[in-house]
Amino acid sequence: MADNDLALGRMVDALSHSRYWKDTVMLVTEDDAQNGPDHVDAHRTIALAISPYTQRARVDSTHYDTAAMLATAEDLLGLPPMAITDARANRMWPSFGSRPNMRPYSAITPAVVAFGNPNAPVNPPNAPMAARSASWDFSKGDDQPEVALNRAIWKSIKGRHSKMPRPRHELIIGTVPNDEQEEIEEREGD
Repeated sequence: MADNDLALGRMVDALSHSRYWKDTVMLVTEDDAQNGPDHVDAHRTIALAISPYTQRARVDSTHYDTAAMLATAEDLLGLPPMAITDARANRMWPSFGSRPNMRPYSAITPAVVAFGNPNAPVNPPNAPMAARSASWDFSKGDDQPEVALNRAIWKSIKGRHSKMPRPRHELIIGTVPNDEQEEIEEREGD
């Protein structure tokens, strides 16, 4: 994580010191965070909205998912939704303001360098659900029990006796037609 944070910080540093900063929005999340599908609420990760228009010193606790990030990027670029999932997704507009703060960001080197550092902190053997998760096969991606893995990660962060909220799933039936494509097909059919 520390290496990833440093790399992201260096990217933001370079962009925020460039002439492109005034027109930049970076939307960042983890890939396959906490092992769950990207459109399912597993209470599992963070989303970063990086831009001169991002409201600073503010936490937006609105429920967003990967589809929300995609939908926000599509709107910013004037692109139509690709599917019903991003068409229905929350947009991340509450994270942004109308006045830019052009102050550049300077990357900070983390105190912990995980790779190659034998002194890097690790989870102790008595961590919540450590014994149970020790029996899982992590050699193949997504081969662990999803809810149990999410619970182990939740408890490692929130505490041994904390209760993870139930996962939320949506059933999507049918699709929303793309009006522009429908109009083109109707004209071609005439």
